[in-house]
Amino acid sequence: MARPYSDKFLLGLKTADEERVGIQLAKICVQAKFPALYIANHFEVTRMTIYKWFRGSYISEKNCIRIQRFIKEIKKDLENGSLPVASAKGARAYLSNLKVMQIRSLT
Repeated sequence: MARPYSDKFLLGLKTADEERVGIQLAKICVQAKFPALYIANHFEVTRMTIYKWFRGSYISEKNCIRIQRFIKEIKKDLENGSLPVASAKGARAYLSNLKVMQIRSLT
């Protein structure tokens, strides 16, 4: 089951360095109501890796590019009203669909 973000984490995001890609990812995921576990599954990394990224840790260039594309998609869907999701089930379905669409665009 997906866990909500802690109040301490959310407060820390308000003062975090927005230049860091991981911080941008964290903010957009909170805004879209995506649990960290589902983001970890989407990027095929551990939940702990996601939390490290969310706190500004190093991200490889390959993952930075993937994250920036992801952020662009999420921002677009936030603007058009498709997001935020209403439930964890909705988040899982959205991210699953997004991954399928990304795979199709590569082939």
